[in-house]
Amino acid sequence: MSLTGDICVVTGAGGFLGRRMVKLLLEEEKVAEIRLLDKHVQPQLLESLEGCRGNTKLSVFEGDIRDSNDVRKACRGASVVFHIASIIDIYDALEYKEIYDVNVKGTQVLLEACIQENVMSFIYTSTIEVMGPNPKGEPIINGNEDTIYNSALKFSYSKTKKEAEERTLKAHGEMLQNGGRLATCVLRPMYIFGEGCRFLIGHMCDGIRNKDVLFRMSQREACVNPVYVGNVATGHLQAARSLKDPQKRNVIGGKFYFISDDTPHVSYSDFNHVLMSPLGFTIQDKLLLPLNLFYVFCFFLEILCMILRPIKRIVPPLNRQLLTMLNTSFTFSYEKAKKDLGYTPRYSWMEARKRTIEWLAAELPKERERIRAK
Repeated sequence: MSLTGDICVVTGAGGFLGRRMVKLLLEEEKVAEIRLLDKHVQPQLLESLEGCRGNTKLSVFEGDIRDSNDVRKACRGASVVFHIASIIDIYDALEYKEIYDVNVKGTQVLLEACIQENVMSFIYTSTIEVMGPNPKGEPIINGNEDTIYNSALKFSYSKTKKEAEERTLKAHGEMLQNGGRLATCVLRPMYIFGEGCRFLIGHMCDGIRNKDVLFRMSQREACVNPVYVGNVATGHLQAARSLKDPQKRNVIGGKFYFISDDTPHVSYSDFNHVLMSPLGFTIQDKLLLPLNLFYVFCFFLEILCMILRPIKRIVPPLNRQLLTMLNTSFTFSYEKAKKDLGYTPRYSWMEARKRTIEWLAAELPKERERIRAK
């Protein structure tokens, strides 16, 4: 089922995944219009898309996801919404209210706008972090949508994404103003890498400051399965196609799916090294401290920051929950997405790796110069 002639809204269109989603829609589908909804869309983004735009209209809607008027304008006359925008905060650097307002209330505002403006399909970008890992660091190996796990979420980010996900699934089947029904679907990608990934740039910069030696923050055996950004966008497109198909609509509507690909299962730290070793980076053999001592160090660091908070808000560079995430085996299969959505990774691991390394190689001189200038 094609999206030919559809009007698509992409929230967070100026971000890492949002940009890739817009580009994929232009390359794969003859949609009538793509509406880029974000607080700010760089003119360079539109310029970069000009070559593959064809007859598709690109419209920029700069506004706040929490503002119902902004959101309704973007949704008016649209047929499908890809809700990608969110605040990502793995350090708990922001106040809970700020994250909640965007991730939960913003999603609710968008769902209500879809009902008021008769949008038929809604795809929500969730995260693997709604599953965990939990504070005990209990592993999951090759999990699936039926895996039972006591998540006991600690991060504000994962909590708010989980609630937004629940609201999205609950909204499936809601009656639209024109008498139709809203169909919703949730996708849970693994850690997303690829061109434009700010986390990869951050790790590379840390390595530059450390004389081209990457920090080891994960034990080798703590395997995860990152997913390439192009494959995540492909999963979103397949979900939209399936929701448009009358026969599949009720099969996948109101359900969530894990999105991964064939990226090798390695630790987060070793994954960084796989991508950056061709650029001349090495990696530390061991963790900076034995893992138990590392937890104790993080505990006291968190206590110190809490004591200082009334005077000054200081965000520790590492906390116990993040350390748990970095050192817990947590891998998931995409078999159900393959079966129900018809999803298969568009990019092989070799192609994804090549593209990401080429991008990092282009960014490396700029980052060296920026760090040198400080």
